[in-house]
Amino acid sequence: AHSPWFTYASMVTLFTLCPPFVILLWYTVVHADGSVARTYEHLRDRGILEGLKAIWPMPTVVAGKIILGFALFEAALQLLLPGKRFEGPISPAGNVPVYKANGLLAYAVTLVTYLSLWWFGIFNPAIVYDHLGEIYSALVFGSLVFCLCLYIKGHVAPSSSDSGSSGNAFIDFYWGMELYPRIGKHFDIKVFTNCRFGMMSWAVLAVTYCIKQYEMNGRVADSMLVNTALMLIYITKFFWWESGYWCTMDIAHDRAGFYICWGCLVWVPSTYTSPGMYLVNHPVNLGPQLAISILLAGILCIYINYDCDRQRQEFRRTNGKASVWGKAPSKIVASYQTTKGETKTSLLLTSGWWGFSRHFHYVPEILAAFFWTVPALFNHFMPYFYVIHLTILLLDRAKRDDDRCSTKYGKYWKMYCNRVPYRVVPGIY
Repeated sequence: AHSPWFTYASMVTLFTLCPPFVILLWYTVVHADGSVARTYEHLRDRGILEGLKAIWPMPTVVAGKIILGFALFEAALQLLLPGKRFEGPISPAGNVPVYKANGLLAYAVTLVTYLSLWWFGIFNPAIVYDHLGEIYSALVFGSLVFCLCLYIKGHVAPSSSDSGSSGNAFIDFYWGMELYPRIGKHFDIKVFTNCRFGMMSWAVLAVTYCIKQYEMNGRVADSMLVNTALMLIYITKFFWWESGYWCTMDIAHDRAGFYICWGCLVWVPSTYTSPGMYLVNHPVNLGPQLAISILLAGILCIYINYDCDRQRQEFRRTNGKASVWGKAPSKIVASYQTTKGETKTSLLLTSGWWGFSRHFHYVPEILAAFFWTVPALFNHFMPYFYVIHLTILLLDRAKRDDDRCSTKYGKYWKMYCNRVPYRVVPGIY
């Protein structure tokens, strides 16, 4: 999607800067009153390396126990809970991955268990917040080891023919060796890292911040309630639609390496949860009218985001026969060849939400993130880092997906772009 030098420079930059940024974000939000200026002054006065060393917490046994306990619990739910069989899209090598769709049940069990442990005095979630820096530090280092294991596994024991090396060790480590790595036949590693650890930890931490603020102040501010409610509604939508996520770029096209797996294991529970992390020590009283307005606007965006994905998934499931907004769908029948030389066909939807732009579902997703961040108001920049990051991420993903589809579908993709000319924002981009 980009020139080779830009791609390689981006990989090196993200690999070197993302780990320390996670710690700097935590320090800024929790210990520097959310002020980027105070963190900058700390690093300027001490020097970058000494300043980082001074604020970087070392992993502890408590942090290790929390991470390991959570990971094992989610792995057990992924394996043991019942779920319908779901077949993913045909891979470039012609394979069809099979999943067990039990994410929504695992999500419900996780939240009920977590809240029950708190309610009955068995475990206090405030402990997670109090050890958050140590947890992030352990995740930073532990996830690098995890990605190294994936790299070795890709060389030694790949799970399917959808694997291989680029010939460059760093690129293989960064982008991954395998498309569908598994332990045994049933434990899908990307489902675990992306869904059951990354997305589930987002929900658990959102609840944690709410409980921590309650224990500190004896009440939960309406700003925190709006933030937590919108995040949980979004994550509920995700697990309701989890099988649809298995057909997206993250699972069906991006291999399991540092970019995806480290990102889901570390970046998601740190940066994605940062607006709630900020609100713990910065409660804002919005008032009923503003709070309800923000909540309703956020719910509307989450619904539109869900309906975009539902519309396309239903269109594909019915082989293009499902009605779209009460009418027969407009579509393009595109043919392509797999790496084995087999000719396949795909249907490209060009009506409904998907007639506005080729990646219109990113618009309500970005807006939803804004609405669960805006309860923090505008005293500091840091709560809005996630919204800015998400916008850059999704615009880049849209470009990568367009370039991939252009290569895959050729003239059919040109026809599609002529019919749906805008990439993300209708009338603008």
